[in-house]
Amino acid sequence: MTENNLRLVGYCGLYCGLCAHRARIPKRAMSLKETLHDEGMNFWYKYVPSMKETFPIFWKFLNQLTKMDCTCRTGGGPPDCKIRICAKEKRVDTCPLCKEYLCELISNLAEHYVMAIQDGRHLQKIGLKAWVKEQEKRAKRGVVYADTRIPWKK
Repeated sequence: MTENNLRLVGYCGLYCGLCAHRARIPKRAMSLKETLHDEGMNFWYKYVPSMKETFPIFWKFLNQLTKMDCTCRTGGGPPDCKIRICAKEKRVDTCPLCKEYLCELISNLAEHYVMAIQDGRHLQKIGLKAWVKEQEKRAKRGVVYADTRIPWKK
């Protein structure tokens, strides 16, 4: 598959188009930014002592949220991601295509991303190209992993 087709396919087998960081957060950040702008907050914060120093930092952060476009293929995510390192070492486009799938790394990930294993097995069954098309359809319907993800505990 071409790199363009793989652009939103994580090494782990998750589809980045279903990530809230891509599908939900930028839209909500833009909505908040527009609301704050419409209310004049990006101008009058200067006259509120408690906001004078912090609002510009917040505004910059909000702007960054509107442009989130990380994928593990473009340097997004933790730089020391064991799954990405392993997939690159084994020269697989995505873990479900690895002969050692289902490994401990993916099993650990699936403790939080409950659809990961089923999606990976489905990818194996129908092939990467057809699987990407299905994921694109899910994304259009508004499916995001955050709705089914089990949070990590600190």
